[in-house]
Amino acid sequence: MKKLKHLIGRGRQLAAERTRKPELTDDHVHITNETVAARREEVLGSARKYIYPLGAPKHRVVKWSIGILAAAVIIFFSVCLLELYRFQSTSSFIYGVTQVVPFPVAIVGNHQFVSYNDYLFELRRYMHYYQTQQHADFNTKEGKQQLAVFKQKSMDLATQNAYVQQLADDNHVTVSESDIDNAISLVRTQNRLGASEEVFESVLSEFWGWSVSDFRRELRQELLAQKVVDKLDTETHARASDALTKLEQGADFAGLAKSVSDDTSTKGNGGAYPALIDRANIQLPPQIIDALFKLDPGHFSYVINTGYTLEIVKVNKVQGAQLDASHIVFNLQPISVYTGPLAKKEPSRQLIHV
Repeated sequence: MKKLKHLIGRGRQLAAERTRKPELTDDHVHITNETVAARREEVLGSARKYIYPLGAPKHRVVKWSIGILAAAVIIFFSVCLLELYRFQSTSSFIYGVTQVVPFPVAIVGNHQFVSYNDYLFELRRYMHYYQTQQHADFNTKEGKQQLAVFKQKSMDLATQNAYVQQLADDNHVTVSESDIDNAISLVRTQNRLGASEEVFESVLSEFWGWSVSDFRRELRQELLAQKVVDKLDTETHARASDALTKLEQGADFAGLAKSVSDDTSTKGNGGAYPALIDRANIQLPPQIIDALFKLDPGHFSYVINTGYTLEIVKVNKVQGAQLDASHIVFNLQPISVYTGPLAKKEPSRQLIHV
């Protein structure tokens, strides 16, 4: 009986517990319009402890990124300096670097740098030609000696180009893109650069490892040196002008050639060329060919600057597509006549041993 009463009492107790409302604890707060803002801040605050570890190191990431970039730059320049000044690399990669970064290879005077790229530009064309066309091996004893000669020659050319540029700046001499275009057009009309653009590019690449832009770069330097000489060599210009004046006053062309021409091979014959000349002649400067085929028989030209000479030409007879012609030549001074004194006054200092 007692046991039955106990069971009945326990059943009533359990029933009462099921119907009783649960008490709100701290984890079950009743949300109202008044408490929603506080509750939201409470939830966000508890979430911040998970977000903070991700957001806090941003400044550290920036610092690490800058540090890695600085280390990469330092390593890059260190490698380049070793390759250039210690091992004197001529690889395409290093050559490309020197096209972007103006590393110096020598110093002219007290302030003007000679570009390492100018030096490699000259050296790499020699190496390419002798390796591909002459099958030279620069790893042999003889090849290393030959390479040493090319290095010195390239250094001399790069240094002389710096002196030419200095003279050009002092004398306000420049070479424009149109000057280069005109020079190319002149020789192209005489088919001296190949039958087509493709052939021309192929020859440049095969023999010198050059692109068309490399060819224009070399031509620009050549034209600049010629313009500097043209500006400074007033004595030769005076001789040529004097000869032209005498011809215009009726002087005999052959007699004048014998007395004033600098071409020892033709002056004895009154300046007469040893053979008939046609438009395809590549033994004569393109400027001379161009001028000759614009003249009538018995007429002479103005003073023509070929870059290395000043010449006056005359057509004696026309024989079909060929000309019987003569010329009077005045040799312009080599550029070294003007760069030499400058180099003596302001010696260059090489930054590598070649």
